[in-house]
Amino acid sequence: MLQWDAREGCEVRQILDRVADRWSLLAIAHLEREPLRFSELRRRITGISQRMLTVTLRQLERDGLVRRTVHPVVPPRVEYALTPLGATLHTTIQALVGWTELHQDEIVRARADFDSRQEALTP
Repeated sequence: MLQWDAREGCEVRQILDRVADRWSLLAIAHLEREPLRFSELRRRITGISQRMLTVTLRQLERDGLVRRTVHPVVPPRVEYALTPLGATLHTTIQALVGWTELHQDEIVRARADFDSRQEALTP
């Protein structure tokens, strides 16, 4: 088994850190449907700050998952869309969401059981 999670500077680890964070996941999910302007994407992602959305989009663009298009109009109109590579990631995210939905009741029960055991141990 590769020790990708323990090696400093590991590309796999860096990519997973990027695409698995909550803001990236939400941006990818919203961009899967259609290209969006920055302000519309920010309205759809509840709780994200302007700065965090900017950072997230730049990182996704750098990784080749999001394409930024500046339209030559006044004022300039900028849209973000998934690249073909980003669209393949969306499929993977959907599988993860599906797994989560399928097993959420089991996880809720496991958490409640764990919490009960912890409370019983606390003096």
